[in-house]
Formats: sequence, structure tokens, C-alpha cells
Amino acid sequence: MTFKDLGLSPALLQAITQKGYQTPTPIQKQAIPLLLQGHDLLGCAQTGTGKTAAFAIPIIQQLLNDKSRDTRNKKIKALIVTPTRELAIQIKDNFVAYGKETDIRSAVIFGGVKQGKQTATLKQGVDILIATPGRLLDLISQGFITLKHLEYFVLDEADQMLDMGFIHDIKKIIQLIPEKRQSLFFSATMPKSILDLSKRILGQPKKITIKPEQTTAEKVTQQLYYVSKADKPKLLEHLVVENENAKHILVFSRTKHGADKIVRKLKKVNIGAEAIHGNKSQNQRQRALNSFKEGKTKVLVATDIAARGIDVSGLDLVINYDLPNVPETYVHRIGRTGRADASGIAVSFCDIEERPYLRSIQKLIGQSISVVSNHLFVDQRKEEDIKQDAPSQKKKKTPGRRGNKNVWNRRRPQNKAKKKSNSQNRH
Repeated sequence: MTFKDLGLSPALLQAITQKGYQTPTPIQKQAIPLLLQGHDLLGCAQTGTGKTAAFAIPIIQQLLNDKSRDTRNKKIKALIVTPTRELAIQIKDNFVAYGKETDIRSAVIFGGVKQGKQTATLKQGVDILIATPGRLLDLISQGFITLKHLEYFVLDEADQMLDMGFIHDIKKIIQLIPEKRQSLFFSATMPKSILDLSKRILGQPKKITIKPEQTTAEKVTQQLYYVSKADKPKLLEHLVVENENAKHILVFSRTKHGADKIVRKLKKVNIGAEAIHGNKSQNQRQRALNSFKEGKTKVLVATDIAARGIDVSGLDLVINYDLPNVPETYVHRIGRTGRADASGIAVSFCDIEERPYLRSIQKLIGQSISVVSNHLFVDQRKEEDIKQDAPSQKKKKTPGRRGNKNVWNRRRPQNKAKKKSNSQNRH
């Protein structure tokens, strides 16, 4: 199957071809025909599988097919809600690219910046709105947005929505949109909480599950470095220098503070690096991301939530500076360098305390990660060593009523005196 077989309009097909798309990815092949038929959809797929095109292309096509659509006085017909600013911007850029040969107008709104430019765009009229939950509800309450004309609703990265505490915002949004609509629900994982949420949104949906754990793990070259926590900065510096021809290196940190610390250490040895995480302003994050995409900054250090939405073509190397404690997160991370049909390289550092995380990851992907055993900073300790190195948890006995009667008795008169004094003060 090719995109030409999907019955798309010439203008849409031309834009897709200009993007270099020829053959649909598995999720696109399954989702686009179903959505063009008007079905609701429950999709389990991670970022990097071509998911955005899977819902963007049919939405644009259906809007083009709508003869009643007012092309002059545009109303919001499609709403895509997503958890992070970066992902919202990425989705908007894709909608603009797919609809460049049409009169379809898209806009994006998100928090962390002044609303002036966003509200000015909304006043001009848009067909498709991509939004983060907080700013969406804020502008609705101010009267800048109405959803009464909505026909297509997409909730993307639902698992991240719940992780970030957006569940109440999502419920409010659902109450504000028309009951008669086409709804699409995407999540990388499908625990019970996600399935319960999907039932609030969807009618009788078609279900698609794309399992990229195996395909991603197979097409990405994975390497494992056993290294102590103290030697991780030196190993990172060594790998960045060793990969001097790499233009884009994405490093994952478990924490915001850790990301900033990694950047400081790299800058000390004259390696260009920037960090993106939740404590950075939107402008800081966007500048860092743009600098990375343009090749001005070689190393981008990110936390997992901030990394949602990073879409860099030709990403040379992904480095897990900290192993994630959720194994599915590892798959998301290494998938950054194995987008769609591309291959890539993913390197993981593992200190002795992260060994349990490693076992969970290897169990999930169904394979052992190749160990680099001859590097300069190899940590040869065994897991039992950490127990031997750990300080004793036994509490020392302190003098007390049962521990040392003489000490207790010496303190007793003083305590009585204090009590007497306190009693006199109260009266």
C-alpha cells in the first residue's frame, strides 16, 4: 500500500510527497482508512511510529471533503490535546506541512508564554487547534475559544497526561465538547486507568495496537556500559569526544537537577550542551531545542517529560545517562534514534544501583543489551558489593531510662526543675 492508494486529495498527496512519505507506517496503514470511514479510534502506539500523520492526514482530508465548511469565517473543527509544549509545537508543524497546499489553517496554544500572539491568531479563525490542557481551559474561560463547532477530538499521549496530573483538566474538556464527534485516543501504554479514561471519551472505537518494543529494539544498536555513578561524567565526556562526527547527541537524565549538572560538567570541558526540563521557561526550552536541531548545540540533555515532542531527523546517538526505573520509558528513549524505518545507536550507563532497572528493561524488550566491557571506566563490582558497602542500619543505644540508670537519675532533678518552672510560668 502507498499513500496514493488511500484516496487522498491531490493537494494533500502533494504535501505528503514533499515530506518524503511514500509508504505508510503500520499505524498509518491501519488508522487512516478507519478514520476516513468516521470510526472512533483507540490506539496504543509510542512516539516515533508515525502516529501524528496517522490522525492528521485523515482529519485534513475530512475537512477538505466538508462542503459546508466556511472557508472565510473559520471555526474550530478539530482539537488535538497533548501534554507538553514541545509536542504541541511538533504536531502543529506537521499539520501545517500536511496542509500547506490547502486552505486549512492550524494553530497551537500552550502555557508558559504571554497569550497575546495566541489570541490574535485565534481571532483570525482556525480550523485545527493543538493545545495543552491548562492554556486551553484558560482561553475558553476568557471567551477566546468555543468548541461548539467541534467535529474531531484527539487526545494524544494519554499516559503522560495522567502522569502529569492533567486528569481533572481532561474531564473538564470532555464536558465542553459536543457529544456528536469523532474521537481519537492515543497512549503508549494501556493500564486500567487509561482504559477507564478512554471509555469516557470514545463510543464504540476500533482498536489498533502497534508493538514497537521488538521492532525498535531490533533496529537500534544498543550498548551497555557498566560504570560507577562517580565516573559517569568522565565516560560521557569520552563518548562525546569519541563521536566527534556526531552532530546531534541526546542525553537523558532522570531529574531536572541532574540535567543541569550534566550540562555544567560538559561546558567545563568545552563541549556545547543545553538542557530542557520543566523548570526551564518555554522560551529557554524552545531556544535550546532550535539550537540543537540546527546543529549549533551538539548535546541536548533532557528529562523524559520534556523530551516528548523532540523530533530531530538524523539523531546520531541517544545516551541514557541514568537508566529509567520504568522499562517502557527505555523503549521511548531509544526510539528517538530509530524513528519510523531508520536505524540508530543507543548507549546506556548502568551503575550498581541501577542493575534492577536493567533487568526489567531486558525482560521487556526480550533481549540482552550488548555490554561494552573494555572501556576506560568499567565498574567491575558485583551487586553484592553494594550491600557490603552500605552503612549499618542498626541504631546505637542511647542512654535512657533502661540504658543507664545513673544518667537518667542525674537528669531527673533538672527535668523536674524545668517542669516546676514551666508550671509556675503558666500560672
